[in-house]
Amino acid sequence: MIPLKMKDLLEKALPDSVWHNRLIKDGPLRFMEFGPLDVDRLQRLGIRVDRLGPRLVVCMWDEDSPLPIGGFLVVDNLAMGQPAMGGTRMLPDITPDIIHNLARGMTLKNAAADLPFGGGKSGIVRPEQISSSERRAIVTGFGRLLRRYTKIYIPGPDVGTNDADMKIFAIENGLNNVVSKPADMGGNRIDELGGAANGVVVAFKTLVEHLPRLGNLPQFRNLTIPKPEDRSILIQGFGAVGAHVARIFHDYDPDIPPVIKGISDATGFLLHPDGLPWQQLFDLWKQFGEVTQHYFHDTLLHGPKTEADNTIYSNCADNLLMESAFCLIPASPISNYLDVGPSTRPSMTVNRMGQWQMIVEGANTYSPNPAKKAARRRMERHVYRDKGVLIATDYLVNSGGVIYAAHERMIPTPEELLVPRAMLGDPGQVDAWLEKNRDVFADLAEIRRKAAVEKLETVIQRNMEELIDGLCKDADSLPCEIAETISIHRIASMEKTKTAKDVMEEAPTIGVDRQITDAADLLVKAPVSIVNVVSKKGKLIGIVTNWDITNAMASQLPMDAPLTRIMTADVIFTGPDTPILDCVRILENHEISAMPIVENDQVVGVISGDILAKRTLFRLLQTMD
Repeated sequence: MIPLKMKDLLEKALPDSVWHNRLIKDGPLRFMEFGPLDVDRLQRLGIRVDRLGPRLVVCMWDEDSPLPIGGFLVVDNLAMGQPAMGGTRMLPDITPDIIHNLARGMTLKNAAADLPFGGGKSGIVRPEQISSSERRAIVTGFGRLLRRYTKIYIPGPDVGTNDADMKIFAIENGLNNVVSKPADMGGNRIDELGGAANGVVVAFKTLVEHLPRLGNLPQFRNLTIPKPEDRSILIQGFGAVGAHVARIFHDYDPDIPPVIKGISDATGFLLHPDGLPWQQLFDLWKQFGEVTQHYFHDTLLHGPKTEADNTIYSNCADNLLMESAFCLIPASPISNYLDVGPSTRPSMTVNRMGQWQMIVEGANTYSPNPAKKAARRRMERHVYRDKGVLIATDYLVNSGGVIYAAHERMIPTPEELLVPRAMLGDPGQVDAWLEKNRDVFADLAEIRRKAAVEKLETVIQRNMEELIDGLCKDADSLPCEIAETISIHRIASMEKTKTAKDVMEEAPTIGVDRQITDAADLLVKAPVSIVNVVSKKGKLIGIVTNWDITNAMASQLPMDAPLTRIMTADVIFTGPDTPILDCVRILENHEISAMPIVENDQVVGVISGDILAKRTLFRLLQTMD
């Protein structure tokens, strides 16, 4: 059963002909796939194709399930490596454009973290009302839908899903096809360890060290950095990221930790000028999930009264952003926490915000949508340029979670520990396998954790230093512009290392003694527009294109005529080690749409403009060259 909201969206966005032509059936499973050349169709789904992607957009569902099991997958970009990596979100209002926004954020985040993975994201359209058993069935069913894409996409947890859900995915698809698994699977368990929060803390500490360098900019002329004991922090969103930020700050600096002055969640905000009891609040979060109202009721209303207790509680969570502190850490699933005006419904408008010196973004705030990017720049002009508040962009900061997760692939599960294929899909058998190998999986989890922590500190420190460098070198730049430049330069640098063999398609070949009709038949079935004509020893001696066949028919040549009547003998070709940008230039300079890839006189592949458009970022390379 396709989720109703998903069905309504697709029927409004796509005509019946698209449904008919694009629907892929695999038993009861249904898939509709769109690539970077489907510009108009993706536009109807709210996705705008640009120089970075998306590479693949999939709408998928289970036709036969009595529950509405379905959602979306977006593989945005694979320049940094394959597969793409990104979380699975599970909410009632999931749409393709939301998933694309998040996937683009993962593209930039993985690049900023210098990880060998592309950017992707998936989303489950969750019913409004759902029991725990129904929820598990929907997660299991979505895992089966993702099985088709395990070579190109690896899921992890996101809003609405958790490490336990990743265990369900792993039971369905295998240990190496999911990240942020529980420790009993050797996983780095992002939610439990607070990977993203760790990155926020490292970013904060690095920025404090380098903040004085901004003193040469006019908006930071009067910059003063308080002593460690006076560095107060507001955390918007005391959840999986925000709660661990409070904990990790105290783990890093147990003697002089920053002051957690205020926190907020869905039920309100708490504020104390001398600092809140972070440990008590952290324990409440682990127990209840939401904190502020519980603390207000149990401690402020019905707890012991003290003269020193000046804690403020408000049920209006957004008003936390009216308070002043050294640093604001947005860590809630609200991307639009600040804007110039109220029209976009931000958490707070800049004219009412408190006084801060830094914003370190723990929440996902990036969007590739042109209107939202323009709004972001407008906000930063007021906050960074006019008010002198440094903003550390989300994907430079909060990549700790994906760094933790990535090490489950960078240090893969050894072959002998992989769950046997016959056990996949059977929770009982998988649990027995995990119990049998419990100690080995625990050791593997610790090895991965240590490697991730080392990588995280190195990468995020470098990101913060490069952010400050960029702002110092260009006084007119905004933090969001410097951040995007950092990630895109890394993507382009990685893309420049690709060669023809990394993207070429299999080459259709035909013997020189065959007829025109044989070549026409091959071209109809081939995914490319040329057929390579070879000698008996396999040496390339010519090519036949779609245009050659059309010209032969227009000239009324008999279709049983030999290929030599129409083939081009003077062939433009290149080798498998030719860089992608050089391949583009060869095609453009010779005004051809495709060419063979030849090694030792043998045809090993073919490359074309369509292949380059689908599999590379050559337009980006041309702008960065």
